[in-house]
Amino acid sequence: MALTHIIPLLINISIFFMVLALGLRAGRGDAIYLLRRPTLLLRSIVSMSVVMIAAAILLSFLIDPAPAVKIALIVLAMSPVPPILPAKQIKAGGSGAYAVGLLATASVAAVVLTPLAVTLIGRLLGVAVDISASRVATVMLVSVIIPLGIGIGIRTLLPDAAARIAPAMSRAAMILLVVAALPLLFEAGPAIWAMVGDGVLLGLIAFTLIGLVAGHLLGGPDNGNRTVLALATGTRHPGVAIAIATANFPHEKAVLAVVFYHLVISALVSLPYVRRRHVASGETPA
Repeated sequence: MALTHIIPLLINISIFFMVLALGLRAGRGDAIYLLRRPTLLLRSIVSMSVVMIAAAILLSFLIDPAPAVKIALIVLAMSPVPPILPAKQIKAGGSGAYAVGLLATASVAAVVLTPLAVTLIGRLLGVAVDISASRVATVMLVSVIIPLGIGIGIRTLLPDAAARIAPAMSRAAMILLVVAALPLLFEAGPAIWAMVGDGVLLGLIAFTLIGLVAGHLLGGPDNGNRTVLALATGTRHPGVAIAIATANFPHEKAVLAVVFYHLVISALVSLPYVRRRHVASGETPA
């Protein structure tokens, strides 16, 4: 098997076990947390979908970045919460139930919302772009729904065993993700550096900052919810973004590079916010 096939496989395996570890810590009602809070659910959708799609379109006109950056911003805005995010949200003082519920709800909603958003933006910008609901559903099932459901099921039946294996599984999955992703980041380096003067850094930094501010403001009065929604809005699911990009722009390799580097840049940009929320929640930052 070629390296180009092995690396994505390892990334998918690491994400599967990362979400499985999250499910091992989750309560039975966490996955439907937002369904019992329709107002918070509506604010969450507005923050992650409406605001960020508008931000991507606005940045595309204001910064006028390279075409690959513009495409990447748009596909990132239409992608839901990344499955590696809830652990970071919880460590930053966010509500664990909301983090898990947002991941589950956004993943299911993405099956309907993402294809609609892709079609709408494509018509608005005059770009031929499309993604099927079945393809989005496949990504969401493999990376979120199935492992989260398995983890919650194990915790319900074997709570002591779940508590023992969750930390080790989470650490191992994170190590595997880093090891698998590094070659891709290094390979994409030349494509990124070639676009440094074309708005790539400015666009990705602004995208994340807008997300953090929008999520914090729309998260409501609860500080834990604000933390969760801020980080969820500023970060996107790379699997869905890549699926949209490869389906519509197979020859734009730089788009994939921008999507991967968004993960790095969003982590760096959100770091001061995460540290501040650590302090606000009374914890010592790691």
